[in-house]
Amino acid sequence: MLRDHRIKVSLLAVGALALAGCGGGGGGGEGETSQSSALRIVYQTTEANATMDDVMKKAKADFEAAHDGVTVNLEPITGSDEDYATKLALSQRSPDTAPDVFYEDTFKIRSDVDAGYLLNLDQYLAEWDDWANFNDGAKEAGRADDGSIYAVPLGTDTRAIWYNKNVLQDAGVDVPWAPKDWNAILEAARAIKSSQPDVVPFNLYAGTGTGEGTVMQSFYQLLYGTGDTLYDDSEGKWVVGSQGFIDSLAFLQTLYQEDLAVTPAEALDPNVWQMVFGQLFPEDKLGGTVEGSYSPSFWQEGGLVDWPEYGDVMGVAPFPTQNGQEPGAVSMSGGWTLAVGANSANPDLAFEFLTEVMSQENSLEYTVANSQIAVRTDVAKDPAYLDANPFVAEVSELVSVTNYRPATADYPQISTAVQEATEAVMMGKKTPEEAAAEFDAAVTDLVGAENTVQK
Repeated sequence: MLRDHRIKVSLLAVGALALAGCGGGGGGGEGETSQSSALRIVYQTTEANATMDDVMKKAKADFEAAHDGVTVNLEPITGSDEDYATKLALSQRSPDTAPDVFYEDTFKIRSDVDAGYLLNLDQYLAEWDDWANFNDGAKEAGRADDGSIYAVPLGTDTRAIWYNKNVLQDAGVDVPWAPKDWNAILEAARAIKSSQPDVVPFNLYAGTGTGEGTVMQSFYQLLYGTGDTLYDDSEGKWVVGSQGFIDSLAFLQTLYQEDLAVTPAEALDPNVWQMVFGQLFPEDKLGGTVEGSYSPSFWQEGGLVDWPEYGDVMGVAPFPTQNGQEPGAVSMSGGWTLAVGANSANPDLAFEFLTEVMSQENSLEYTVANSQIAVRTDVAKDPAYLDANPFVAEVSELVSVTNYRPATADYPQISTAVQEATEAVMMGKKTPEEAAAEFDAAVTDLVGAENTVQK
């Protein structure tokens, strides 16, 4: 859903997380369950996309039918990524309320492993035949600093420019559109504003309202396109003093100062994604935005809005590097996983349920309905996946230029500092240079000067 992000899903209704009762009686060996055996399954769902709920309900029915005396308690949480993370964290504070199996964003894995929330799955995966069907790169999403796997990927994604062909053509911009650098984006946006004053030319999320969506669907596209990074993997340190960071903020400043994006007030609304995909695009009121490869799921039957014509009206293009330098385009990838709670009273049973959810059949349903990029090789070859939407091939190709968020325990705090920097610039409270300097100071305070490197 900022699903990694998956996309940024908004607070539509907050689901109640049952905190009473624990994860069941004593966990015997595989195949040995007592009459009191119960599993608590916690995951995120939204009113715009209930696929995870559908998959979980099917897995529950099949699992209970095959395991006499076992009860699977499903506890969906409806809300934004932040709402889900908050409620999940609350449940994990006590072994009595911790889930047995739960939905875990890839960028939270290392911090949650450090907190002692995730069970090491190495011994289970070694005996699970289906693990061989998972893409080797995708498997790394669940790996922690100690080299062990703690979560199994459900799917992955890429980010791209999604644009409305009608709007671009009315502005005199040729389609298919493939901007070669940042300036080409601004030129097209200004042409749209000049020809269609009531249309939002080109939107990039900014500020804390859209949370992780701001960094994944906006800032990182810019930063990685400058050649700079947020984290130096070779040094194992956070980057400060980055000109690319300043340039990225300056691009956002231009978009918002020239009224080429949504208004700052709209950008700060966590529900802005609904307006972008549910209204502006279908009504020919938006030129383009950056969002995940899962975007078609918003327009397919059962999604945010039923828009059968989206395949004809919409186009997709790689986000270019700053000056068109190699590799020519950039993307970001994230995704969601399933993990087993470290405090599960029935770890063997919990992992067995995880494999039920992640079967080829269930994985195919989840991947297609959410317009995910397949992580199982058998799903990737399935005709139902290949024919899922008109953009599967194009967004899958972006894996070759994609990047991943720093998988460190302190990343969530760094991400918040990035969001605050974009908000300061968007609101006109600070110049790009001032906001970047404030970010550098915040990072240094968070991790210590010895864990930073000057660019």
